[in-house]
Amino acid sequence: MKKLACSRTVSLLIFFLLLVPYFQLLKLNHASLVCSPKVTGHTKAVLTINSFEEGGDGGGPSECDNKYHSDDTPVVSLSTGWFNKKKRCLYFITIHGNGKSVKAMVVDECDSTMGCDADHDYQPPCDNNIVDASKAVWKALGVPEKDWGGLDIFWSDA
Repeated sequence: MKKLACSRTVSLLIFFLLLVPYFQLLKLNHASLVCSPKVTGHTKAVLTINSFEEGGDGGGPSECDNKYHSDDTPVVSLSTGWFNKKKRCLYFITIHGNGKSVKAMVVDECDSTMGCDADHDYQPPCDNNIVDASKAVWKALGVPEKDWGGLDIFWSDA
C-alpha cells in the first residue's frame, strides 16, 4: 500500500513539473501577442485590409464608438498593444507606404489575444504589428487592388 501511495505521489509530482513549463510557454505566447513593438516616429508595421461596414469581414461595430464605418473612409484597427486599451480611439495616425502617406482614424482593435469566434468573424488573432485598414487607406496609398492584403509600412501618431 505504501508503494502505491508513493507511486501516486511521484506521478503527481512529475505531472505538475511538466505543467509548469507548459503554462510558462502559454504566458510567453500571450505576452508576445499583446505586446506590440514600441511606437516611434516611424513605427514599422504590416498593413492589412479590413471592412468596417455592417456585414463586412470586420465582425461587429467598431470598439471605439460602437458604430460601423464606410470602407470609403480612411479608418484603421490597431493590434492590441498599439490600441492600448482604447487610448488611441478616434485619434488619427499617419500611415506611410508605397511612397505616399495618409491620415486615418483609429476606430477599432485588431485583437491580438482572441479570435476564431463570431465577434471576430471567425478569423484568428492578429499579429502584434498590424494596422488593419479600410479600402480608402489602400486607395490613398495608391496600392493596386490586386496587391491589397499585406504591405510593409511605417506609421506614427498624427
